[in-house]
Amino acid sequence: MGTKVDKDKNSDGSLLRDKKITIVFVLGGPGCGKGTQCEKIAKHFGFTHLSVGDLLRAETKTGSAYGAMIQTMMKEGEIVPSEVVVKLLQQAMLRSGNNKFLIDGFPRNEENRLTYESVMKIEPAFILFLDCPQEEMERRVLNRNQGRDDDNIEAVRKRFKVFSESTLPVIEYYERKGKVRKVDAAKPIDEVFNDVKAIFAPYKANFVSSSNFNAEAGVEHRMCPALSKRLARCARKTKALFRKRAPV
Repeated sequence: MGTKVDKDKNSDGSLLRDKKITIVFVLGGPGCGKGTQCEKIAKHFGFTHLSVGDLLRAETKTGSAYGAMIQTMMKEGEIVPSEVVVKLLQQAMLRSGNNKFLIDGFPRNEENRLTYESVMKIEPAFILFLDCPQEEMERRVLNRNQGRDDDNIEAVRKRFKVFSESTLPVIEYYERKGKVRKVDAAKPIDEVFNDVKAIFAPYKANFVSSSNFNAEAGVEHRMCPALSKRLARCARKTKALFRKRAPV
């Protein structure tokens, strides 16, 4: 059963506003290294990484009507409707148990931005822009061999065009608000991350004290890591006990 993207858009947004969450948008062209850098930031600064691309691809595997629509649009390099994307993001945030998020690959256009603002009403802390030449991004995408339907040359070039025409104006909008932090993403991964860490460093005191989320137990633990680990071990032992008692 797929994710239900319904008309009640504001209920999840209200819940998130009550949690006083922190959001950083991570933007850049296809192949600029958003996923790689987000993983490093999440580990170093305690953020939850939400990749819009991954959320959309996961939805295509659910068998839902939205999943079928998303799959067709992604194959053609088209942009998925904003309301669908925002709803998937909201539900992923509510499930995470965290209150600090890196949103990778969103907003991709002005419609995304306006929908996000009207539904979420949460101003991003800043926008991390991973700037990389198109030739380098194309080389990376075509060489990564991840088995993605949209990693063929025609779709890749269409994605570059969409990024230039649709996403750059969003970056320019936030630049005018003084919220863009640009990094040269053509450099080696570790060098890029050194630059990224310098951007996040002023926020570290506020960001690293995130709540711990025990995905295995499925509950949020606002407590010390040691106690959270003990609870995780208990959850594993309980599951093992039930498996042993289950009838053959």
